[in-house]
Parts: sequence; C-alpha cells; structure tokens
Amino acid sequence: MKRENTIVLIVDMQNALMEAHPFREEELKENLKAVIGTARQRGIEVIYVRHDGGEGDELAYATQGWQIYDGVSPQEGERIFDKTYNSAFKETGLDAYLREKKITDIILGGLQTEYCIDATCKSAFEKGYHVCIPVHTTSTFDNDYFSAEQLTAYFERKMWNGRYASVRLPEDVIRKMENL
Repeated sequence: MKRENTIVLIVDMQNALMEAHPFREEELKENLKAVIGTARQRGIEVIYVRHDGGEGDELAYATQGWQIYDGVSPQEGERIFDKTYNSAFKETGLDAYLREKKITDIILGGLQTEYCIDATCKSAFEKGYHVCIPVHTTSTFDNDYFSAEQLTAYFERKMWNGRYASVRLPEDVIRKMENL
C-alpha cells in the first residue's frame, strides 16, 4: 500500500439511513471520522458514493434523506459518485476514475453491510483492487432473518476477511495510513 495509490471510499453514509439509527451507530461514526481524518491529514483521497433510490424512496435524488450525513460529509473538492445500484462501480465512472489515478488500494466503509458494502467490496476485488475494511466501519439494520449484529459479524469475520478484503482493526488501518 502506497499513499498515492490508496483511497478511502465512503459508501451511502446518507441522512435517511443515519436517521434510522444503524447498529453501533456511535462506533460507526467515530471509526469513520478517525479513518477519514487520518486520510485527509496524510493526503489520501477520500471519495464518497451516494445512492439514489428513485422517486418516492427515502434516498431519492436531491432529497434531504439523499444528502450525505454531516458527521462524515465531504470537504470542498472531494469527489462524490452517485449510484442507482448496490455496487459503487456499476455505471458510476468510479472504476475509470480510480484507474486514471492509478489507485490499487481501497479502504472501504459505510452502509449497509450486506447490500452496498458487500457488492462494492466484491466488485472492487473482481476488478483487482486490494480492499481493506476497518472493523466496525460498516453497519446495517435488523431484518426478518438476522440481527444487524449477526450480519456485520458474518461479513466482517467470515465473508470478507481473507476472501475479498482484509478486515483490520481501525487503529491498525490508521497506523498503516500514518506510515504511508
């Protein structure tokens, strides 16, 4: 991992999702703030992806719910890619942008673990990127089948780590960024 070849990718940290209070909400916010802050200090680009759920959806384009949550919002000049699919790569121009910048490593976080983070992680892996997901920088909600706690543990410990991504403690990822 080299500083000039690394980005932090923040997916779907949008008002409507945060207002629904995802699992480990405070830890999610604090961990993402720490990763984003370190990236900015070290000159590592932070890129945001925002989901448009279509007219009538809580994440409909240009609505308050669609806006990126203030607690981790982009600074002036930071790129935002808008998407309509779970993957941040499908029809967004993100891959072309990253290839142009010669990016090889992605530090990934955001919402929701089993949807857009999983799809983005696997797409990035298939495109040849090295993906790192700091522990507890993704979250989700309970559903009819699994609790949010079960979902995040399953994806962090079983699905992603060692298969599609490297899942590491946030402090280890931050230390690694500080040494780039």
